[in-house]
Parts: sequence; C-alpha cells; structure tokens
Amino acid sequence: MSTELLGPAARASLLGRTSAVTKLAGALLLTAVLVVSADAVTSGVVLLGELVLLGLAGRRPLALLARAWPVVVAALVSGWGTALLAEDSGPVLADLGVTELSAGSVAAGGAIALRGLALALPGLVVVLTTDPTDLADGLAQTVHLPARFVLASLAALRLVGVMVAEWNTLVMARRARGAGAGHGPAGALREFGGQAFTLLVQSLRRATRLSVTMEARGFGAGPRTWARVPSYSWRDAVVLGGCLALAAGALAVSVLLGEHRFIWDA
Repeated sequence: MSTELLGPAARASLLGRTSAVTKLAGALLLTAVLVVSADAVTSGVVLLGELVLLGLAGRRPLALLARAWPVVVAALVSGWGTALLAEDSGPVLADLGVTELSAGSVAAGGAIALRGLALALPGLVVVLTTDPTDLADGLAQTVHLPARFVLASLAALRLVGVMVAEWNTLVMARRARGAGAGHGPAGALREFGGQAFTLLVQSLRRATRLSVTMEARGFGAGPRTWARVPSYSWRDAVVLGGCLALAAGALAVSVLLGEHRFIWDA
C-alpha cells in the first residue's frame, strides 16, 4: 500500500473531522453485524455502504481498493478456499478433477469474500481518517481506558505509516542490489517472503527500542494527565447514525429477502 493512504487529505474530509471515538464505535457496530451474519446479502449491503463512506473520506473507493490490494487479495483467497471446500449443492459449474465447483459452493465462497472485505474496510477507514493523538485522547478521556493500553494503541497506530514506508524502502533497496530480479509467480513469491521476513525483523527491533524508550521516560508508571480535551459535534451524530442505519438496513434487507443466516446456522 502507498504511504499516500495515510496523507492529510483524507483527514481533512467529513469523516476526518469526526471524533475518533465515534468512528471507532461505528466501525465496531458494522463489524458486530458482519461477525454474526454469514449471508452474502448482509455483507454486500454493508460493503456498498462502506464504499460510500470511503467517498466521504475524500478518496475514490475503487482507486483506494487498488492501492490496498493486500486486503482485496486476502478476501479473494478466502472466498476461493471456501468455494473449493464447501459442500456441493446445485448444478456443477466446473469440474476441476479432484474437486468440483457447484453453484452452492461458489455462492458460499462469494459470501465469505464479501464478508472478509466488508470486515476489513471499517478499520481501513478509521486508520485513513484518524489522527493517532485524537484517538488516544478519546480512548483515555471518553472511554476511560487505562493509560497503558491507550499509549500502546497510540504507538501502534503511528507505526502503521512507518511500516508502509519501510516496506517501500525495502522494495527499492532489494531492487538496487539485484535481489528482486526473480521472474514468474515463484520468483515473486520468494521476493515477497524475503521482504516480509526482513520487515518482521525490523519491526521486532523497533518494538524493543520503543518499549525501552517509553519505559525510560516513565510511560505507564502512574496516572497521567492529557493536554487536549476531545470535542463532539453534529458530525458525530450523523456518522454514528449512518453506521447504525447501515447495520440495521443490511439486516432488514437480508431478512426481507429471506437470505439472512447467522454464523452459527451456516
């Protein structure tokens, strides 16, 4: 993903000016609906609503999904795996030799892919449009979470942009050394694995240095004071009401169409 995903343009949008706690509450509400529902209609309606929210975040939804391709790939892979392993029902659409793809298994795979993508997008919207310090202020003063948890969340959210930048640096460094010259799917997979392992090692080292630094400066040693007081406005009511309407509307549409299934009934 590009570091432009975390730029200031999205945070200056309508959602960017909404309270971080409100956006987090809305994301949790949509996530709860998706977690308990296993049908494609509920996931599809929520996904469409989330794409509209991405537009309110100052981004073109399709362009943003193209930049956030790992999320899309993960959703497609989960859907493909479900289609292969799901119980066959209905007419056979494709005979793959060792297994078959039927209408029922493809529908189940599509529902899982939509559900996975819809589950990932709320968190993406929150990250895109939220200043980490605003989120920490809200968690500490509105939700009254412990300071140690709040500071850990603040550090983690700030490191998201750092990890994206380090990944891009690794790509350029490996190409400069000729290490990324592999061709074909196997070469791309080896290159990705090498970069992922290097980023993991760097992340562990950075986490160790950060924890020692925070401990040395007294973070988590006792009660803390907060410099800024979070404020709330009509935008918060609109955003939270929109998320509530989207969650209820998705459930209502799937129930009216007779398609709604709870996850424990799937």
